[in-house]
Amino acid sequence: MRIEVTVKPGTSQEKIVKVDEGVYTVYLRAKAHDGEANAALVKLLAKQFGVAKTSIRIVRGQNSRAKIVEL
Repeated sequence: MRIEVTVKPGTSQEKIVKVDEGVYTVYLRAKAHDGEANAALVKLLAKQFGVAKTSIRIVRGQNSRAKIVEL
Protein backbone atom coordinates (compact mmCIF):
# COMPACT_ATOMS: atom_id res chain seq x y z
CA MET A 1 0.00 0.00 0.00
CA ARG A 2 1.29 3.48 -0.84
CA ILE A 3 0.28 6.62 1.02
CA GLU A 4 1.00 10.31 0.56
CA VAL A 5 2.52 11.98 3.61
CA THR A 6 3.16 15.64 4.35
CA VAL A 7 5.72 15.92 7.15
CA LYS A 8 5.82 18.83 9.60
CA PRO A 9 9.14 18.46 11.49
CA GLY A 10 10.05 20.34 14.66
CA THR A 11 6.56 20.49 16.21
CA SER A 12 5.75 20.18 19.90
CA GLN A 13 3.90 16.89 19.56
CA GLU A 14 3.92 13.78 17.40
CA LYS A 15 0.67 12.83 15.71
CA ILE A 16 -0.79 11.55 12.46
CA VAL A 17 -3.78 13.31 10.92
CA LYS A 18 -5.72 11.60 8.13
CA VAL A 19 -6.56 14.22 5.50
CA ASP A 20 -8.16 11.94 2.90
CA GLU A 21 -8.04 8.28 1.87
CA GLY A 22 -4.34 7.48 1.61
CA VAL A 23 -3.27 11.07 2.44
CA TYR A 24 -1.83 11.96 5.84
CA THR A 25 -0.16 14.87 7.61
CA VAL A 26 2.43 13.78 10.17
CA TYR A 27 3.68 16.11 12.90
CA LEU A 28 7.12 15.16 14.28
CA ARG A 29 9.26 16.45 17.13
CA ALA A 30 12.44 15.51 15.25
CA LYS A 31 14.19 18.17 13.21
CA ALA A 32 14.74 17.75 9.47
CA HIS A 33 18.47 17.25 9.90
CA ASP A 34 20.65 14.23 9.02
CA GLY A 35 17.61 12.00 8.36
CA GLU A 36 16.23 12.36 11.89
CA ALA A 37 12.75 13.29 10.68
CA ASN A 38 12.65 10.39 8.20
CA ALA A 39 13.64 7.92 10.93
CA ALA A 40 10.99 9.33 13.27
CA LEU A 41 8.42 9.16 10.46
CA VAL A 42 9.14 5.47 9.82
CA LYS A 43 8.94 4.70 13.55
CA LEU A 44 5.63 6.54 14.01
CA LEU A 45 4.04 5.00 10.90
CA ALA A 46 5.13 1.51 11.99
CA LYS A 47 3.46 2.03 15.36
CA GLN A 48 0.30 3.50 13.81
CA PHE A 49 -0.20 0.76 11.21
CA GLY A 50 1.11 -2.13 13.32
CA VAL A 51 3.90 -3.19 10.97
CA ALA A 52 7.65 -3.61 11.32
CA LYS A 53 9.86 -0.57 10.65
CA THR A 54 11.72 -2.59 8.02
CA SER A 55 8.51 -3.00 5.99
CA ILE A 56 8.17 0.78 5.53
CA ARG A 57 10.04 2.47 2.69
CA ILE A 58 10.10 6.12 1.59
CA VAL A 59 9.62 5.79 -2.18
CA ARG A 60 9.77 9.47 -3.10
CA GLY A 61 10.57 12.69 -1.25
CA GLN A 62 13.56 11.61 0.82
CA ASN A 63 14.63 15.28 1.12
CA SER A 64 11.17 16.84 0.87
CA ARG A 65 8.25 17.36 3.22
CA ALA A 66 5.90 15.78 0.66
CA LYS A 67 6.58 12.04 0.55
CA ILE A 68 5.24 8.84 -0.92
CA VAL A 69 5.61 5.99 1.57
CA GLU A 70 5.14 2.30 0.84
CA LEU A 71 3.90 -0.01 3.59
